[in-house]
Amino acid sequence: MPKYDYKVYDLTLTTLTPLHIGTGHDLLRDYDYEVAGGKTWVINQAALLDAQNVDDPKVAAQLARTPPAELLEDKDFVEGSPFFRYVIRGRPHSEQEGAVIQEQLKTIFDQPFLPGSSVKGALRTALGWHAWKVLNLEPDADQLNDRPKFAAANYEHKIFGRDPNNDTLRALQVSDSAPLDASRLFLMNARVVSPASARKAAADIPVELEGIRVDTTFKASLKLDLALFSDWAKKYGLRLNGRDWLTDIPRIANAHAIEQVKSETKWFKGIPGAGGVTEFYDTLQKSSLGSGTFLLRLGWGTGWENKTFGSRLQADEEFMAYIVTHYRMRKGASAGGGKFPSSRRASVQYEATAQGSARDTLAKPLGWMLVEMTERG
Repeated sequence: MPKYDYKVYDLTLTTLTPLHIGTGHDLLRDYDYEVAGGKTWVINQAALLDAQNVDDPKVAAQLARTPPAELLEDKDFVEGSPFFRYVIRGRPHSEQEGAVIQEQLKTIFDQPFLPGSSVKGALRTALGWHAWKVLNLEPDADQLNDRPKFAAANYEHKIFGRDPNNDTLRALQVSDSAPLDASRLFLMNARVVSPASARKAAADIPVELEGIRVDTTFKASLKLDLALFSDWAKKYGLRLNGRDWLTDIPRIANAHAIEQVKSETKWFKGIPGAGGVTEFYDTLQKSSLGSGTFLLRLGWGTGWENKTFGSRLQADEEFMAYIVTHYRMRKGASAGGGKFPSSRRASVQYEATAQGSARDTLAKPLGWMLVEMTERG
């Protein structure tokens, strides 16, 4: 058996723009949260009901049907109150009862963290984009699977391996980050942006989410099990591709990110009122990153191009037209045509108008992170 061959890296991941990684669960106004003092207070329903100290079963049953927010008093809205799980900066745009906020992924102690699976998924996309060119692959409709979820399975097998046991990323392990305090959360408003929506007099109803604030730093680790590429591993039937790709992650991830930045800059320059977004992208293009440092995009709202082979497919217009039609990728307003994808998501901020109403402006794109990858001695 050979000497074990692996490398371990410390990862420092810092949010450059707001980040949302969802749980699939919505928080309901008056039931899961209340708004006061410009903040969003997430209710501890069990503690609030226990504090009612009601012995009569009929009264207890009535309380169970009462929106928890109706049981709160003004004096309860203080930091550290047992009636709230946590408090986040900002408030939802919608004030309707039952309005929803999409919940951010957290530990059972309500501490936000960065899941290793999300980081690994983003790296897999970048590595696949790189390998497409290295292996001289071409868009070919005959290579596609009819099931949309597995459309690119044949390409993925060619790049990463024929099955899970022989998958390149079996050698890449990314830990979950250390959890952070809930104070790093904020209430984020975002919306779908398209040339058509930008021309509307009134903005679309925003999507409201818990998000991770800009300049939040996560600590995690990455391990490369390079023994899986050895002659010893081959004797046991392992045939993994791409050892050189894994040892070159910063350069490959950065090349993929810069390709996205250029594409997104061009798209948003055609959108009225998107100056905040294009300014951010212009700054990224001018930035100079040190060795072992790279850009990575992950989470909600990062778009089709960030989760597929992206520009490798878009290079063939006829192929793109086929897959958009075949997999029915156009929905809603985008069904009429135009270049796919025809919309993006971005965070918005609200400003008061002279008439006393609120006007939203595009602020930043979503999910961009700066990653520092340092090998352990």
